[in-house]
Amino acid sequence: MGVRCYVIGGYVRDMLVGRASKDVDIVVEGDGLKVAEAIALRLGKGTEAKFYGQFGTAMIRYGEFVVEFVGARKESYQISSRKPTVSAGSLEDDQKRRDFTINALAISLNTQDYGSLIDPFNGLKDLSNKRIRTPLDADITYSDDPLRMMRAIRFAAQLGFKIELASLEAIKRNKERLEIVSKERITDELNKIIMTDKPSVGFHLLYDTGLLEVFFPQMAALRERETIDGKSHKDNFYHTTEVLDNLSRVSDDLWLRWAAILHDIAKPATKRFDPQLGWTFHGHEFRGAKMVPGIFKQLKLPMGDPMKFVQKMVLLHLRPIVLSQEIVTDSAIRRLLFDAGDDIDSLMLLCQADVTTKNEYKIRKYRENFELVRKKLQEIEEKDRIRNWQPPISGDMIMEVFGLKPGKEVGAVKTAIREAILDGVIANDFDQAYEFMKESGKKMGLKKVKEVKPDNKVNNEPTPL
Repeated sequence: MGVRCYVIGGYVRDMLVGRASKDVDIVVEGDGLKVAEAIALRLGKGTEAKFYGQFGTAMIRYGEFVVEFVGARKESYQISSRKPTVSAGSLEDDQKRRDFTINALAISLNTQDYGSLIDPFNGLKDLSNKRIRTPLDADITYSDDPLRMMRAIRFAAQLGFKIELASLEAIKRNKERLEIVSKERITDELNKIIMTDKPSVGFHLLYDTGLLEVFFPQMAALRERETIDGKSHKDNFYHTTEVLDNLSRVSDDLWLRWAAILHDIAKPATKRFDPQLGWTFHGHEFRGAKMVPGIFKQLKLPMGDPMKFVQKMVLLHLRPIVLSQEIVTDSAIRRLLFDAGDDIDSLMLLCQADVTTKNEYKIRKYRENFELVRKKLQEIEEKDRIRNWQPPISGDMIMEVFGLKPGKEVGAVKTAIREAILDGVIANDFDQAYEFMKESGKKMGLKKVKEVKPDNKVNNEPTPL
């Protein structure tokens, strides 16, 4: 076809550092769509090909590999947008527009110099030195496309690289430019940072450069420390990132990691100084749970089940720790199981990660107590079946027995039954619950109008409590 083609970007970078990658970008000095069409035709059956004419790009999926084709181009930017004006260009133009030198590396696919590395910005040396650096002036690179600042930190966190000092200073100078980037794109990069092996690296860079304050000020506020009468509270930002690292060693659940990030988010808002007690953060778990929906909305995170899960974790994160510090009663365990449901195992992981003391005695004591709580959780669940509990007596049955219509009386009886089961007064059993219901109704002044026989007790539908 008489056009020159090159593998460029992440695939080349990952190959050179020994990381497996199945995403291949090919830049074409010419019509990338025509090259993609010819290759898809040659590969034949089993090839999935998609062509995006308005963008001048194409994608071929072949086996486990996804290969994207694009024509070489040069770009220019307007100050108010990160979307460039694009025109056809050479390989050199295309390399200049890349975000970092390590992503500007290209390998020739052409007969005359097949396999040769084209490295105009010493990206290979930066790979060797584990350094993030922009091909051109860093201020221009970051101002043109501010998302590159997030990407710089993401690559540093993922690869264990350092951001070049001049580039780091440019990020600080251009941090406000991040405001022209959509929250969705920012959060996508943030989630990739959160999913690294040691997320604290990325978060400390986000804080130090000022980016965190721009898009997530609630977390940046955790860094504030105060001293009164010689008493200081701990750095809650450092503590939070330490908890996140602890959790990341045992779980790759993105939303549980988000729970670690937000578990103490309300401490700045609940901070008080007591001359006798020192610094307190009473109720930060309740205030934090109320903050979760607003933060999810602000960052364009999903507002459905993920948000509800994180909110639950934030609300309950102190409960197992409190149980591990005192005599564990069956009632307290039942209530924890009832409130946590199937998320109890995730909650226990979060609570263990929340122990960041360096005191070996305290660490050992917490570990022993957590094992005690785990054992009691298992025993109570096997005996009482409280996890994702369904009431043994339905609201319909209460109405039938006492001749009631839907209303407060029905809710009061159901609550009395639930509390009796959680407190261990009666077993989680229909017969005991039924007798307790009759007694409770009698105390409330309700008159029994019908006796329900055991064969009428079918209640397969979960009933709201």
